[in-house]
Amino acid sequence: MSSHLESIGHAGDGTQQTRSSLVTSLLSLFASSSTLICCALPALLVALGAGAALSGLVGAFPQIVWLSEHKVALFVFAGLMLAASGAMQWVNRQAPCPIDPRLRDACLRTRKVSRQVYGVSVGLYLVGGFFAFLLPLVM
Repeated sequence: MSSHLESIGHAGDGTQQTRSSLVTSLLSLFASSSTLICCALPALLVALGAGAALSGLVGAFPQIVWLSEHKVALFVFAGLMLAASGAMQWVNRQAPCPIDPRLRDACLRTRKVSRQVYGVSVGLYLVGGFFAFLLPLVM
């Protein structure tokens, strides 16, 4: 029985759960960062009077226009990624860490970094959502 647990990567020690939680947090950071690129960055450049810089940026990276045209789908995808990451954070919040002190410390550090990355992701998502949907309503 113990050889079976060893063959599946110490399933009971929480290492795999913590690692997968960090991966989903990083993916949600990537997804929520794209909301800034599509919506907040262009709005900021225009507000600062840097329309020429925005024009140059769009000339260099024409994909920004595509992201802006599909911002609803982008925000839905990023929201789903954030929800999945948040759910994984919640489920794994009390997962056991290995008994070895070095591995336990690494597990706890990874968990902390994962929570911080998730928090930054949510913040970026909210800023992007403000510029994409709320600011146009106010203006």
